[in-house]
Amino acid sequence: MKLRALVFLISICAFSQENQDLKLWYTQPATNWMTEALPIGNGYIGAMFFGGVHEEHIQFSEGTLWSGGPDSNPNYNFGIKEGANKYLPEARALLKEGKIKEADRLVKAKFTGTIETGPRYNSEFGDYGAQQTMGDFFIKVNHSGEVSDYTRSLDLKTGLAQVSYNIGNEGYKRTYFGNYPKNTMVYHFESTTPTRYEIRFKTPHATIKEGFVDGKYVFQGKVADNGMAFETILSLKNTDGKVSYKNGVVTVEDAKKMTLMHVAATAFKLSYPDYKDPNFKTKNAKTLQGIAHSSYNDLKEEYILDYGKLFNRMSFHLEGQSFSDVPTNIRLKNYADGNPDVGLETLYFQYGRYLMISGSRPNTMSMHLQGKWNDATNPAWAADYHSNINLQMIYWPAELTNLSECHEPFIDYIESLVEPGELAAKAFFNADGWMVNTMCNAFGYTSPGWGIPWGFFPGGAGWFSQHLWDHYDFTQDKTYLETKAYPIMKGAALFWISYLTKDENGKLVSAPSYSPEHGGISSGASMDHQIAWDILNNCIKAAKVLGIEDDFTKKALEVRDNILPPQIGSWGQLQEWKEDVDDPNNKHRHVSHLYALHPGNQISSSKTPELAKAARVSLEARGDGGTGWSRAWKINFWARLNDGNRAHKLFQNLLKVVESTGMDMDNSGGTYQNLLCTHPPFQLDGNMGGISGMVEMLLQSQSGVIELLPALPEVWQKGEIKGLKARGGFEVDMMWQKGKVVSGLIKGKPFATGHVKVNNKTKRFKLDSKGFYYL
Repeated sequence: MKLRALVFLISICAFSQENQDLKLWYTQPATNWMTEALPIGNGYIGAMFFGGVHEEHIQFSEGTLWSGGPDSNPNYNFGIKEGANKYLPEARALLKEGKIKEADRLVKAKFTGTIETGPRYNSEFGDYGAQQTMGDFFIKVNHSGEVSDYTRSLDLKTGLAQVSYNIGNEGYKRTYFGNYPKNTMVYHFESTTPTRYEIRFKTPHATIKEGFVDGKYVFQGKVADNGMAFETILSLKNTDGKVSYKNGVVTVEDAKKMTLMHVAATAFKLSYPDYKDPNFKTKNAKTLQGIAHSSYNDLKEEYILDYGKLFNRMSFHLEGQSFSDVPTNIRLKNYADGNPDVGLETLYFQYGRYLMISGSRPNTMSMHLQGKWNDATNPAWAADYHSNINLQMIYWPAELTNLSECHEPFIDYIESLVEPGELAAKAFFNADGWMVNTMCNAFGYTSPGWGIPWGFFPGGAGWFSQHLWDHYDFTQDKTYLETKAYPIMKGAALFWISYLTKDENGKLVSAPSYSPEHGGISSGASMDHQIAWDILNNCIKAAKVLGIEDDFTKKALEVRDNILPPQIGSWGQLQEWKEDVDDPNNKHRHVSHLYALHPGNQISSSKTPELAKAARVSLEARGDGGTGWSRAWKINFWARLNDGNRAHKLFQNLLKVVESTGMDMDNSGGTYQNLLCTHPPFQLDGNMGGISGMVEMLLQSQSGVIELLPALPEVWQKGEIKGLKARGGFEVDMMWQKGKVVSGLIKGKPFATGHVKVNNKTKRFKLDSKGFYYL
């Protein structure tokens, strides 16, 4: 055993010490925010930098800045339509009578949520609101001459973004990063010759106060429609130049070094029902006090250490062609043209982890559709919190890729929806528990959307709650499960216990229901049934861990086992609805009826082979195209079906080069030059779903067995990965050659036990006194 362990550790070290370049880099400045600018962040603030030579442009957004909500409209009521529930029996009766059109008309008339729109609101979404950009810094650099050796880069190993170039014999370099422990963004400029800079701030929001005090530029503003106040401050104390201020412009003269330390805060607090924090300026003052004696190097070293503690938990190497010496935009195009580049694939994987670390840290706001990066006041889909796939997908890699604490903001956001979700469940369906629907904002909107079918999705809370269980399943934090997760999960389960109704065969179905954004009204959308089964099943497992056996657990078991199970239709497909009406020629982006395959675990090739076969038929029919996130989800589906080659084909499709920034709902998904996923437009879900799918090809643990290389594509025949997480509180390292695991290590709590499947053989394992088990 000792010899095997020594050989494994030596081989891992040798593999990991290879000079694997993890850098996005370009030879020109960005000209387009969405497709070319590069993201940085500290969890609170997300910024995009362009790298212009003569004028740098840094756009930023603070995650809690929103329009809409209670202060935009005194009648704001979380979308609730009082008395809607009295029409539920009628809608169900019409469905039973086969009066489908009448039932659909009734639901559309009586079960939509309410919003107020108009020109006085910041966005087209009215008092529902939208996430807001805070503004842009423009830093003019006064130099002239021919530029040479220009590079704009983002180094994932250190998390540092840089711009460097020469003009004549003089060199210019900029370094940017987001320091989470100090809640500070840092923009550092240096040059070999004294340089003049002019800095100005531009915002679409109303100005309350602007000025320059004690070496700090201070801007206080507010969102027009709701008056949400905010403050952003730029400290210029760390410079060897002469600083002056006039008419909104900060000038720094004769500087070889200039460090801009940037903080921001808003008057928002994630707390139902008023969502207000009057102490936001005090927070900024404390942040500035905390960095008052910090040098640029202090902040950089602290950042690299903090970032590295998370990022370095994992390493991933694939044997094969890698072209790290080629600019990333050209490299992506070459890959999309069919030229293999496994180095680009592992770069994409680690880029997703970088985005997770930069966009979601404890006590920050949950990421939204665009993570923390938004340059608009009227962004696509409000840059909100969609519950019918998108937000969940954004957080799929958190546990899988060893970034568990990055999951916490989403979990906190879910908790904030419970109280308004209880009101909505009662008002619309007279149901117990809590619910959310398709679109959720920062202000507790949990009602159905203002349009149907897209807005009708009461399954959102059950799906959100899967993340509560997963956080426990990966961390084994029993205190968290008992005090936070289980009560919220139970509430989501109670909704389904109330809402499900018996069909003509005595099975429990969701009626009325709509499959997310696809098709018409139904007496039972399959996704609803699968989510209901999943949340009830997870509650039963959680109760067993906590030693709870009561009336609720008995009812949960009874209801779970009587839900209409997944159905196989007339052409061998997994039915999307209770009614067998699936169209084999339909290529819709949503594949919601496969929830039980992924991210659920009700369907698997080993335990339910016929259902898995039907899922495959449905996937074949839907095709390999779609929006960015749709392609990403399909990677995960094919991996769960143990088809690594098809999963990899979908991954290649996800990295198709796209330049369009307009909204497209069909088959235009892919990847921009900055490796951000495009729906289009930009959404972060595709990036995160893509790396989740990569993990699913390499390790799966949803069945209770840690399965290594369950869907390895032929092009990944040799590789090494370190730091993957598995359910049960385990961490896994492994190396493989010719598609077979040759060495591995499972880590966890000393003496913990489990089962692992290696090279098609399943065996029980027990960790030693150090918490190690060598394969």
